[in-house]
Amino acid sequence: MTDVLRQHAEDAFAGELAALAAQDDRPRPERWKLSPWAVATYLLGGELPDGTRITPKYIGPRRVVEVAVTTLATDRALLLLGVPGTAKTWVSEHLAAAISGDSTLLVQGTAGTPEEAVRYGWNYAQLLTHGPSRDALVPSPLMRAMADGKLARIEELTRIPADVQDSLITILSEKTLPVPELGSETQAVRGFNVIATANDRDRGVNELSSALRRRFNTVVLPLPGSLDEEVDIVTRRVNQLGRSLDLPELPGGAEEIRRVVTVFRELRAGLTVDGRTKVKTPSGTLSTAEAISVVTNGLALATHFGDGVLRAGDVTAGILGAVVRDPVADRAVWREYVEGVVRERDGWKDFYRAAREVTA
Repeated sequence: MTDVLRQHAEDAFAGELAALAAQDDRPRPERWKLSPWAVATYLLGGELPDGTRITPKYIGPRRVVEVAVTTLATDRALLLLGVPGTAKTWVSEHLAAAISGDSTLLVQGTAGTPEEAVRYGWNYAQLLTHGPSRDALVPSPLMRAMADGKLARIEELTRIPADVQDSLITILSEKTLPVPELGSETQAVRGFNVIATANDRDRGVNELSSALRRRFNTVVLPLPGSLDEEVDIVTRRVNQLGRSLDLPELPGGAEEIRRVVTVFRELRAGLTVDGRTKVKTPSGTLSTAEAISVVTNGLALATHFGDGVLRAGDVTAGILGAVVRDPVADRAVWREYVEGVVRERDGWKDFYRAAREVTA
């Protein structure tokens, strides 16, 4: 489908996955679409022997990706841990797309996630009419992944209630899901595994039990290590999102993206990029994902209500919305940053004027 707002990774990058599969002569774990080496290449990018370019899906330490891929080739599940905006969901989706060719076997963790979302449920019309049967059983994404030898994904694991979390223990340790009502079970076939994500800002919400934590290999996804690296990430994702939304590439984009990322990094770190000036930090996370959203919104403003050039005025309102979560304390932090840092920065006079205008 070409008219969907956002394609699944296996559809959006089908050409790259097919090219990798065609030239991948390395050993593959059973039911994997690609070898571990090819999966890492798909995520990190590279050039194939025939000249095909594989675009990077994740920009970060190679070893992090290698450890994550290797974990999924063992009997241990993978937990991707990091602060908001470190691409946990993005990496999870692309790992599932490259390994299983299917990223849709997903459980979204919330405070209201029921046990049925992890185990199975029932079609109550069938249940009342015919009693417990295979036809009445509604398999969860994990149950389907076990039967098909695919990867299942669990988003925001620590937001799921503890008793529901613990229903994973038997699945991950015994690789089986009992169905007592039918006197049967579903056993996982080779290729099955689980990728979970968790936000380390949520510690204390629903901590994992020690028994469950032992079933996971935890891989921490770091924040981008440098300004240039984060600018590269934001630029790539903004271009991808822009194409899906039919937004043109506008003049001024590179300059404004660097400014947005600079502001986010300085307020996040409490220090200017040159290391000379300390600044107060706001209560928000100011993640890379939020920077992508700010720039994408700025592109839409410049396209539909501006002069076709991405300017400071198109992004400052979005930055203000990301920074000011607490209307009193965060607004004071923002004003101090604008007057103490932005005002004195060479080449930022237009940004300073735009920032003052949206803050007034």
